[in-house]
Amino acid sequence: MSDLNCGSGGGATTYPQLRIASVFIILIGSMGGALFPVLAKRTSWLRVPKAVFDFAKYFGSGVIIATAFIHLLSPAIDELTTSPCLSPAWQDYPYPLALALLSVFSIFIVELVAYRWGTAKLAALGLRHDAHGHGLGAHTAHGPEGGIPNDDSTTEKGTEDLESDHDKPLDLGATGQIIGVFILEFGVLLHSLLIGLTLAVDPNFKVLFVVIVFHQGFEGLGVGTRLAHLQLPPKYNYVAICGALLYGITTPLGIAVGLGVQSTYNPNSTTASIVSGVLDSLSAGILLYTGFVELLAHEFIFNKEMINGSNGRVAYALTCMLFGCGIMALLGRWA
Repeated sequence: MSDLNCGSGGGATTYPQLRIASVFIILIGSMGGALFPVLAKRTSWLRVPKAVFDFAKYFGSGVIIATAFIHLLSPAIDELTTSPCLSPAWQDYPYPLALALLSVFSIFIVELVAYRWGTAKLAALGLRHDAHGHGLGAHTAHGPEGGIPNDDSTTEKGTEDLESDHDKPLDLGATGQIIGVFILEFGVLLHSLLIGLTLAVDPNFKVLFVVIVFHQGFEGLGVGTRLAHLQLPPKYNYVAICGALLYGITTPLGIAVGLGVQSTYNPNSTTASIVSGVLDSLSAGILLYTGFVELLAHEFIFNKEMINGSNGRVAYALTCMLFGCGIMALLGRWA
């Protein structure tokens, strides 16, 4: 116990050149994973077969769900219940699980309010909310992507309104999709920043570095495929690209900050354990909600392509998703 340091300092300073190089290596891996699906979907010079893109989409969904359980919730439990620097009071209640639960219901309430507001706006246009994308627009992540006329008397009016909506700065469908992807990316960014800080000062740098390179690439693929499927007007294509760029710079930014405070930042200190555990718990709740509601439910249960598609197509999608989940879960063996 004499070597226990619960205060400042204590960050490892070995491999200084490699730690600095990791900023740029992980920047390339993260940026490449997130940007590839976006550019493949939205540019003419980078085209990939639909089967490859579908693989990336379902693989990414599995990655996100595994991240929530293995890379966020599990570390949060360790940080808030087993750290020797924390008061025994932290072990009296499962705070990580409670915080994740709070996060799930908070995101649910925010989305519920947002979509009630969107539905009210559609009703004012004589349209009704097609929550699962079964009407106009066929397939979407979810949310009010436009609407369906309320009755025959409003069909013509609804059509005119929909056409005129495309001339507005941002229609309700695009707004709904952006909300969903923003929630996903917010949870991922918190996690990415924390692992960047940890990598910068971790004594087991080499092993963690290799794992995080793959981790960020796979996670970027998951985020990128969600960004790529945003159905936005062409002049708003930059939103998806900016989202991918933001993901790409977050972990390198965390590493850079960690290197800057290397002599004073102790990842095992009381404050660091509490902050990291709380943020990991909240991020886990965000990704759990997004993974099960936004991805699984709306990609499989409420997706006409899956409901009416062949057994082979469904099996392929499930295999890709489970493969992504399994690979990401396996990486949890080392980080």
